[in-house]
Amino acid sequence: MVDEGFLTTEEVLEYLQVNLRTVYRLIKARKIPAVRVGRQWRFRKRDIDAWLESQRPRAARSAAAITSRTPLLPAGRPRILVVDDEANIRDLLSKTLALAEYDVDLAPDGRTALERLRMVPYDLLITDLKMPGVDGLAVIREARRMKPDIPVIIVTGFSTEASAIEAVNLGVAGYLTKPFRVPRVLAAAAKALGE
Repeated sequence: MVDEGFLTTEEVLEYLQVNLRTVYRLIKARKIPAVRVGRQWRFRKRDIDAWLESQRPRAARSAAAITSRTPLLPAGRPRILVVDDEANIRDLLSKTLALAEYDVDLAPDGRTALERLRMVPYDLLITDLKMPGVDGLAVIREARRMKPDIPVIIVTGFSTEASAIEAVNLGVAGYLTKPFRVPRVLAAAAKALGE
């Protein structure tokens, strides 16, 4: 680090867990302020944190906010539902997808996911397979009943041949095993959404 309050480009890549192209898109769109020092960029950590915080309301809507109103979204922004019982995985996916200009809702379990799928039209479903109560395969089956053409990406740490076969039979667009790299998630999301 050059200064306590500043980050280099490499440090921002690590801090945000995104690729260089995404950082340049954010600079160009003036989402995150950057200062050119010679041939390199420098970023104020507090500016990055402020921007991340500004993304949080969109990425972490409460169930009450969703049921009370359906917010108007900027035209063309795909809406993604992320379902995982691990808070750190949900948060990582939320931050990553929000940085890539997706509108993200989170569900901590299958039952909550099904409630949200009934209320909100999503463009993509990203779900864990193994969850207590309603598992990921049940969420996918019900999502297909509600919206047959919704693309689905599975993220799992406990892959079995049987679950992989069933996921393929359900027509999932992507199958990622934990631990995963953030660029793979972004690539899978873009591919599933036809971008």
